[in-house]
This record gives sequence, C-alpha cells and structure tokens, in this order.
Amino acid sequence: MSIENDGDIKIYGQKNAENAVDSSTGKEDNVVTKEQRNAAKKVGVAVARQFLKDASNPQDDEYSDYNLLMQRRLLLSFSASVGFEQYIGNDTLIGIAQKSFLDTIKKSSDEIYKTSSDMGAFSFYYLAFRRGSDIERRMGQTFAMLCLHDGDPIFQELGEALYCWFTSVVRKAVKEYL
Repeated sequence: MSIENDGDIKIYGQKNAENAVDSSTGKEDNVVTKEQRNAAKKVGVAVARQFLKDASNPQDDEYSDYNLLMQRRLLLSFSASVGFEQYIGNDTLIGIAQKSFLDTIKKSSDEIYKTSSDMGAFSFYYLAFRRGSDIERRMGQTFAMLCLHDGDPIFQELGEALYCWFTSVVRKAVKEYL
C-alpha cells in the first residue's frame, strides 16, 4: 500500500503558516499584511512570556510534584494553542502566533520547551476540547487524569482554573496586538 498524497494527513499543532488553508472555504488564507504578521508574532511572544513566567517560578507546594509541574506546563501550552485558534480566527496568523510562541519558549529554555509539548497529552486534551460542550470541565477532568488523580475534584478544579486563566491570557494578548 502506498500513500500518494500525504498532504491529507494533519497532525495537531502543525500548520504551515505560509500556506494555511481556510477549512470553511477551502481557499488559501495567506493574504495578510505585514503588520498583521508582526502583530501575530507579538501575540505569540506575549503569551510565551506569561507561560515562561509561570513555568520558571515554582513557588507553590504544588511544584514539589514533578509530574504536576509537567502536566501544568502541558495544559498551559495546549491552552495557548487552542486560544490562538479561538481568538485569532485566521489560519495564517494562528500559525505565526503558534510558531512565535514555541520559538520564544525554546530560545528561553530548551528544558521547558521539551516538557511543554508532549503530543500524547495534547491528544487527550484535544479529544476533550473537541467534544464541544463543557470544555472547561473536561479540561479539568483530563488534567486530573494526566496528573494520576482521576476523579479528584481538587485536581479537576485546578485544571479547569488553569485552562480558563491561560485562554484569558491569550484573549488579552490577541485583543492588545491584533
């Protein structure tokens, strides 16, 4: 069996910022101004800075649990990704913001970058997100499960709060720059 066109295969989080296709129209969505591209980069940098601030300053007792720290980073990184999708609305600009976000993290800390991009965890979050209803609650439940505290209401509430907080960080950055 051979695959003649693997362009149909899409991996979550991998978009070509230069030639994104608008899924609703099937047309290329890369006609954006230089100012919009720069603004999208600024959104990614601003969100990454807040992410790094949170990921780099373990001050609470919760950070004594390495798995919890890693899961927190993953949830915040996922929240940034879906926040870009929700609040930017243009595939090209979403890709630019996402790339800027990841590049900023990687330049700052390779260790934080590596621990904030586990595609296995992203898949669980993505499945919960795509169910469409009660997204915040589902994010909390998924966070608790990935923290090995499935069904624990405290971990569920923490995950829900983290998701809500960080998507609001993205919304604020988009509002400020775009």
